[in-house]
Amino acid sequence: MGQLKTDPIAELQRALFQEFERDARGSRVARMLGEYAAAHDDWKRFALFDPQVYTRNLVGRNEHFEMLLLCWNVGQQSPIHNHAGQNCWMGVMEGEIEETLFAPPQGGRAGPLVPTHTRVHLAGKVGFINDDIALHRVRPVTGQRGISLHLYSKPIDECNVYDEASGCIVSSRLVYHSVEGIATGNAGAVLRR
Repeated sequence: MGQLKTDPIAELQRALFQEFERDARGSRVARMLGEYAAAHDDWKRFALFDPQVYTRNLVGRNEHFEMLLLCWNVGQQSPIHNHAGQNCWMGVMEGEIEETLFAPPQGGRAGPLVPTHTRVHLAGKVGFINDDIALHRVRPVTGQRGISLHLYSKPIDECNVYDEASGCIVSSRLVYHSVEGIATGNAGAVLRR
């Protein structure tokens, strides 16, 4: 009898679950995502693009983390946002992804957000952010489209979105455009208020 073929993205999720059960270390999680990003393409079955907005495609979710494949058409970008107190790793699967960091408003005061740093993440590489580091905006490099694999520990159902000019904050509920490869009917929307 033949041996069952393993699914690399499912194996990654199992290994990550075990890692989080043991009190995950950020560097090990980044290494695991980077090794997967550099060697596999079974994530493509989760890739769903929308002409209006970048898409958030759920690959898997449990009590420790959620894994999403984000698909970015040319010119699309996330709003400036936080991560609701959670850690976020981002592996670049295709293209190049630009991340601009912003200092959070001080003392709860509104005012223009100031970009502090911009970095470009190349295919196969992994970035990391949490609210202690900065707020950020993510998008593909100008003129390109991109795909990134995001791991949030723990899952995030809503986050704060920041207006760059005023610093005003809106709490927004996040949506999925597909769940395990099946479209959800949320075309054209990224956030719900």
